[in-house]
Formats: sequence, C-alpha cells, structure tokens
Amino acid sequence: MRELDERFLQRALQLAERARGHTHPNPLVGAVLVREGRIVGEGYHPKAGEPHAEIFALRQAGALAQGATAYVSLEPCNHFGRTPPCSLALLQAGVARVVAAVRDPNPLAQGGLERLRAGGVEVEAGLLEAEARGQNEVFFHVQRKGRPFVLLKAALTLDGKVAAVSGDARYVSSVESRRVAQAYRQWLPVVMVGVGTVLKDDPWLTVREPDFRPFPLMLEPPPLRDPVKVVLDTEGRTPPTARIFREGPRGEPARVYVLVGKGASKERLRALEEAGARVVELPRDGGRVSLEAALAFLLEEGLDGVLLEGGPRLAGAFWQRGLVDKLALFLAPKLLGEGRGLLEGFVPEHMAEAKGLRLARKEWIGEDLWLEAYPEG
Repeated sequence: MRELDERFLQRALQLAERARGHTHPNPLVGAVLVREGRIVGEGYHPKAGEPHAEIFALRQAGALAQGATAYVSLEPCNHFGRTPPCSLALLQAGVARVVAAVRDPNPLAQGGLERLRAGGVEVEAGLLEAEARGQNEVFFHVQRKGRPFVLLKAALTLDGKVAAVSGDARYVSSVESRRVAQAYRQWLPVVMVGVGTVLKDDPWLTVREPDFRPFPLMLEPPPLRDPVKVVLDTEGRTPPTARIFREGPRGEPARVYVLVGKGASKERLRALEEAGARVVELPRDGGRVSLEAALAFLLEEGLDGVLLEGGPRLAGAFWQRGLVDKLALFLAPKLLGEGRGLLEGFVPEHMAEAKGLRLARKEWIGEDLWLEAYPEG
C-alpha cells in the first residue's frame, strides 16, 4: 500500500510543477484520484483565482470519485476564499480516503483533514513531506516569516569576484549556467536589481531559454512568463529608455516597478511613469530605499518571492540585514585578481564572524560548479 501511495503522491507533485511561476501567492498543488488502483481523475492549480487541483481532478473523475482515494500534494483547503473549500468538495463527491503530502501552514486554510475525518473519510498526512515542502518553499517561508522569500543569484570567479574593477561582469559564467538562472526567473514572481545594474548593464530581465534542472519533480516545462521587474532606485535615475521597459520575447508587456525614496525628483518620476513604470515612493533608510519597506510592499502586492540579481552593493545590503533566504551560486573556472566581491559592505574582521551556509546542491554544470545553499542560523 505504501509503495502505491508514494507513486500516486509523486504523480500529484509532478502535476503541480506544470504551473510553476503562475500561482503566486498561492502554492503549487497537484491532485490525483485513484479507484481500484487506476487513476480516474487528476489536476493541478493553474493560477491564483482559478479552481484548485482537487476540483479539476473531481471534474475529470465524475461519478468515479465515489469511494476513490485522493492524493494531494498539500492538505485540502478548508475555507471560503476566491473558491469554496476543497475539503467540502471532496466530502460531497464521496471520496473514501485522502492522502496529503504535507499540512497547509496557512492558518486561514488549514483544517481540511480534520473536516474530512469528521465526515468519515480516512486521512493520512506526511508521506513525501520533504519533497512537498521543498516544492513550495516560498509559500512555507512566507507563512513562517511574513515577508517575501529572497534568493540571491550570482556568478563568481574562483577567487570570489562577480565583476572586474570597472564593473564589467559579462560574462562570468557559462551559457549553461545562465540558462539555469533563467529558470529561477520563471520560478519567482520578482527579479530585483539596483539602479546601478540598469545603468551599467541595461539588462532585459526576461525568461528566454530556461533550463529547469533546479526543479527535479518537473516532467514538462510550464508556460513561460516574465517576472515583474523591480528596480531599487532611491533618486529615480532609471533611464526611461532602458530595456526593462520593452516587451518580452513572447510579446508580453513589461511589468516594471521602480521603488524610489521619498523626496525623489517629481520630474524624473513622471518620465518613468510615462515609460510604463509603476513608481512607488517608500521610506528611506540611511539615505536609500528601505529594504524592509520594499519587501513589505511587494508582499502586499501578492509578490511573495524575489530573485535578487543586483550588484554587490545590493547583495551586501540584503545580506547584512539578514534578508537573504537562499543562494544560487555559479563558480566559473576563472581567476580575476582585483575586482568586486559578492557582498560589498559586509566586512567582518575575523573568520569567526563569517556566516555559515548549509549546502543543498553541489553539481557541475558545464565547467561551472553550481551551488545552492541556505544561510545558517
């Protein structure tokens, strides 16, 4: 029985991946209905505001849902939000058993398993829990910490430099590494840079040819979409002609937020708005836009994850404030000597002050070493 449960639950996790990048601020969820050892219905949650995974599976199964086992990657919701509770829908369909990989951490939605149990349904939770939590680490992080998840992505030489003294950073890593970086842009709803990066590199910040190796449960790529582009720009210096304002490779209109400090030039801000930016004035902290205020604003907008692609000053500022939740680093077989390090402004005097990392991935990608890690403590 356990082997079958794992197999069908694995299928639910794989189905959930079909919507990666599209469900924020909701989690990825997949569901499979099985009767007499055969799948009779399956589905996944495609987008916030649309039906949940269980509903699609129930629609496909029809009358065959009666007496079936439902396998879901996340506990069925138990509240009336944009859609009715899935726990109630499963009860009404006559499902006999529900196996959930992990309980819902959202206090507004949890309790679905209790409702099902009270209705006479056999329930189980915790099978493949680590995989389910990893799949939705952004969602679990937000419920735990109450702010967006921040992933710092950077390419470095072996001597720890992200750019030459001049600021030139094209290209430290390989084409293969840059394609993996594209997958991170698909995953998280926001890609963030500082105005210095816009002025120096004039990036597109779009998703073009992603390599989805960061997501081992994925069987097929999701529909591609560009993230919201966020520029931290205290004085409003972003050029209205910058590439970030141009439409994406699939003809998508660019979504650009420029976060400025209070008191920035109104003339500059009007020019940015005319270019298509949403300009938001936020409090300053030490003369620059408050990072905490920026993250709080993004969460209010339903943007629960940030891919930090700015330069070393921005990376250092996030790091010093303890606002980096995960790192994705690509170490290229190059030596630069003098140059700019990953974290400017972070200058501990002793090795004992170095921040420890918990490695979660160590993998060769072409000639580069690809690392994923979490700050300890």
